Amino acid sequence: MDRHRASRRRARPSGRRPLVYVAVASVVLVCGTAAGAVYVKAQADDGPDLVASSSAPSASPSVSEEATVEPVTAPAIDRDALLAEAMKSVTVQDGAKVSVAVLDVDSGESASYGEGAFDTASIVKVDILATLLLQAQDGDRELTATQKANATLMIENSDNTAATALWNAIGQSDGLDTANKSFGLTETAGGDGELWGLTQTTAADQLTLLQQVFGDDSKLSETSRTYLQGLMSEIAVDQQWGVSAAAGGSEWALKNGWLPRSTTGLWDINSIGRVTVDGHDYLIAVLSKGTTTKTTGITLVEGAAKAAVSAFQDTTTDKVTAAATATATD
Repeated sequence: MDRHRASRRRARPSGRRPLVYVAVASVVLVCGTAAGAVYVKAQADDGPDLVASSSAPSASPSVSEEATVEPVTAPAIDRDALLAEAMKSVTVQDGAKVSVAVLDVDSGESASYGEGAFDTASIVKVDILATLLLQAQDGDRELTATQKANATLMIENSDNTAATALWNAIGQSDGLDTANKSFGLTETAGGDGELWGLTQTTAADQLTLLQQVFGDDSKLSETSRTYLQGLMSEIAVDQQWGVSAAAGGSEWALKNGWLPRSTTGLWDINSIGRVTVDGHDYLIAVLSKGTTTKTTGITLVEGAAKAAVSAFQDTTTDKVTAAATATATD
């Protein structure tokens, strides 16, 4: 609200007295001379000029009334629109699909792109170990030496035999589904029998799982989280691809999954994890299916991970406006 100071005016030739005196007189009669003086000062400092007009005077504000200024709130940034705009530069093969979910840990803002369920392939191994750790916590017991050895092989080397052993240890899909209810995963269903790689999930659910692994508000204890994070930070060299591409050489912790489907010959390529970029931590889940080769799928997943981080880095006015306009016209 603009503030106006009372302007001095020349005395009018007519016998009409300026309204300010009438107002003051009224206040003095009701509240006393001191209150009237306060009112005059308030009007001189904060209010518009009070002068007589040809129409009836409007009611004056009470002595206790104070001017209020509405706070100016910065417009919310549409992160989904920015991510969608960034994904336009990512090549997706005809017939292939990709879905992305990302969380800026520092700000708490998130963004998503794409939808639908995907095969987990080996990223479910994070969920298997999280389930095993939760069950151990609930049973007030430690993992056995054999379980720890299998956990290391399963996460760091993506060993399938070790994964099957722990899948059976947690009670297969029943155990996984029960733990996921506690974790807050609502769109994930364990695979049939020993087909843990065909567990169905969404990018949003995988982001929720990552929050259980890396966040403080988790069903997993700090000891369990630290243990799982440590394994995800020691991935075998030949498997250090995926969301780590967004880190640009900085810190990362991840688990990848890759699976050629025997029925189609097409690939499921997935990557989930935490990356640190310019001092900011991001949780990223990228799921894809339908690429003709593993290499093509990896390129797709890495491009999507980079796009996810870019949605939080370039927030200039022109960029935000362009993204919002593009989304509105799509």
